[in-house]
Amino acid sequence: MKKNFIWKNLFFIIPFMLLLAISLALMYHASFISNLYQHNFEKQLTWFIIGFVLIFIMSFINTDILFKYSIYLYIINVILLILVLVIGQEINGARAWINLHYFNLQPSEFMKISYSLYLANLCSKKKFYSWKEEGKFLLYVALIFLIPSILVFLEPDTGAIIFYLLITIVLLWNSKINKKWFLLFGLLLISLLGAFFYLYFFQKDLLISLIGTTFFYRVERLFTLGTGMQIENALIAIGSAPLFRFNLTTTGIYIPEAPTDFAFALTSNVFGLAGNFTILLCYLLLDFYFLHYAKKIRHKNYRLLAYTFLTIFIVSQLINISMNIGIFPIIGIPLPFISYGGSSTIVLFLYLSIIFRHNKKQKK
Repeated sequence: MKKNFIWKNLFFIIPFMLLLAISLALMYHASFISNLYQHNFEKQLTWFIIGFVLIFIMSFINTDILFKYSIYLYIINVILLILVLVIGQEINGARAWINLHYFNLQPSEFMKISYSLYLANLCSKKKFYSWKEEGKFLLYVALIFLIPSILVFLEPDTGAIIFYLLITIVLLWNSKINKKWFLLFGLLLISLLGAFFYLYFFQKDLLISLIGTTFFYRVERLFTLGTGMQIENALIAIGSAPLFRFNLTTTGIYIPEAPTDFAFALTSNVFGLAGNFTILLCYLLLDFYFLHYAKKIRHKNYRLLAYTFLTIFIVSQLINISMNIGIFPIIGIPLPFISYGGSSTIVLFLYLSIIFRHNKKQKK
């Protein structure tokens, strides 16, 4: 039985373990770059161990209870988001972490899974008999989306808001709601964006008076691509890397925030372009594996959660790698299972532990 399990899941096990190994190698290398990253290897290894322990523990727990009481998980996360604005630790201009000494808790990351659980539970159970009922439901969804989004915006953490929106779209699309609502909201969104871009490019003074100077400059940063020391050094690191390299101790081209936002560029310093290609291949295999896996899940709650995880997983890859090659703004999206970070890593393992637990239940 164990041999059959391993054989059937090779497309998950091999690329997944390769990503974790690359991450640990990058964290070890980072300790030679700066004293700030001195303990990254030990901490990242700890997050991975905790992740596997979570998968093991969840295999003995009835995870249906997480959906049943997901409203309370959501409320707890909202409280944490409020708390982080009051006592949170400020790093690089963002107040997004609660300092727990060894571990900096980032509530905006844990909101992803609590929001996913709650909305997936709502979408799987809700039945609609009229446009009026659908409209009321959508207003409620808008409310539970806006509460964490506004709190996270105040930190500020633009990347998290993108994922809350994606979670909402994916879960609503896979619910029984009339798809004409998407056309309506799409037209509304296009109109709002059109008005915003007109003001941004032709009426900046009016836009500043409407949204304020601080918010305007935050928006302006999103339109600034390919400039700054981070992206310039990242492009040099990738562009000048040989095909093969194995460099764990000698520092290469210095890239600020290399273990987090720029782990993909850091890979070029450590393993050369072969390392980058290995990461891309691993992600491609895992993307197809999780898509196939999600389609086989019969229980709608878990299937919706699997689609949510897959969306977060793929979009994180696309945005982070695009950030590293200068075609997307730097908004602090980590590279899944590679970038340094306790909260983001544990949240991904939590998704996997719940999804894999359901697979075990189906086989009984």
